[in-house]
Amino acid sequence: MRTRILNALVLIVTAVLVVVLSDRIAVRASGKSAADQPPAAVMPIGKPLQIKAPLGLPPVPIPPDNPPTAETVALGRQLYYDPVLSADNTISCASCHSPDTGFTDRNKVSNGVGGKKGTRHSPTVINSAYNTLQFWDGRAPSLEEQAKGPIANPVEMASSHADVVKRLQADQRYVALFKQAWGTDQITIDLVAKSIASFERTVLCGNSPFDRYYYGHDKNAISASAKRGLKLFMNPKKGDCAVCHTIGKDYALFTDNKFHNLGIGADADGNLSDLGRFVESKKDADMGAFKTPTLRDIAQRAPYFHDGSFPSVRDALGHYVGGGNMNKHLDKEIHALDFLSFDERDDILAFLDSLTAKLPDNIGPPAETAKASK
Repeated sequence: MRTRILNALVLIVTAVLVVVLSDRIAVRASGKSAADQPPAAVMPIGKPLQIKAPLGLPPVPIPPDNPPTAETVALGRQLYYDPVLSADNTISCASCHSPDTGFTDRNKVSNGVGGKKGTRHSPTVINSAYNTLQFWDGRAPSLEEQAKGPIANPVEMASSHADVVKRLQADQRYVALFKQAWGTDQITIDLVAKSIASFERTVLCGNSPFDRYYYGHDKNAISASAKRGLKLFMNPKKGDCAVCHTIGKDYALFTDNKFHNLGIGADADGNLSDLGRFVESKKDADMGAFKTPTLRDIAQRAPYFHDGSFPSVRDALGHYVGGGNMNKHLDKEIHALDFLSFDERDDILAFLDSLTAKLPDNIGPPAETAKASK
């Protein structure tokens, strides 16, 4: 009898526990208890914005937790050009990624707060929406994460995420702008980064003379020299440039979004001054490898390569003509192009010039920022 009673009590207690646990699970799933679940991501509340890709580009990839709106893009544009993100209010995103210089700068390596010099040339923001990884070494998985990096870098903006949030939170103008864009009075570094990233996704370069010729079928859009240069660029037995700077059937990113060792920075003994992607991946194959940059608007973006070591497009082409600097990690696709005649080299340069296009409106400094800088 006693055993039956104990067994019955065990069944009752078990049933009660099952009900309690089920209720807790249901409560968590329903979102009724904020304490029992992580806070939901803050989403934009403004007017949805369709970012239209120009001729020659695919649809712009949009992360599900950061759909662009007119308000977040406008806020991101304001933040992009505002030196308030830096420790001493001297450096903005645009200091190293200026629209006047193809959204990069003219320095071999960029200067940060107090004139501190970085170790690499500023990569362009143009078409960075299509990058699968950000930075020359791919250390950021998204534009949102990339936007956070320079703020806390001691040789760039030299601030901290907490200090930036504090400064923005103390500015009633920004409090109002974040409220309008995100529906919250609480500014966070994630909302700062998401806003900047939304703006950067609008910095697109397409509808160039090349695009109108290749995708728009306008036979007169580029010169005869540029047409010859395009063939040389794509020919595996000639320039073979498109093996890394890809041209597709429907669009051309002019990057394979991969990392390659071109011998840049290698000395006469093959020693590398910058280990590149290897620092992130720890893979031997990535030693001295850097992300393939897009060639869009390339004529406006001197100097070239990750260390800014070549002052002109012609000089950069000359590096490939010579077969790169030898080192044991040199990419297998790199080989001397010294068999190209001088006329053929000029044709390739003419083709590269055809990739320059008018950038979108409303990506320069906002009116109030431009006025304040005068």
